[in-house]
Amino acid sequence: MLTIERKKELIESYRRDENDTGSPQVQIALLTEKIVQLTDHLRQNKHDFASRRGLLQMVSKRTRLQRYLAKKDRAGYQELIGRLGLRR
Repeated sequence: MLTIERKKELIESYRRDENDTGSPQVQIALLTEKIVQLTDHLRQNKHDFASRRGLLQMVSKRTRLQRYLAKKDRAGYQELIGRLGLRR
C-alpha cells in the first residue's frame, strides 16, 4: 500500500510546478509505485486473482498515459521513463 509520505515524495519529485498533482508524469510515477508493490504482493499470493485483475488495469492505464505523454511531450516522456527505469 502506498503510504501518504511516499506519495508526497513522488509528487514532489515528478511534478512540473508547485501546484501540480495530476500531470501525466505524476500519475505515471504513482501508478509505477503501486504496480511494483502489487507485483511483490502477487509473488507471495499466487491465487489472488482479484488483485491480479487490478494490476492489469493499472498497467493498462499507465500504458495509455505513457502513450499520451509521448505524443504531447516526447522529451519529457524520455526523461520520465529513464528516471523510472521503464522499458520502451
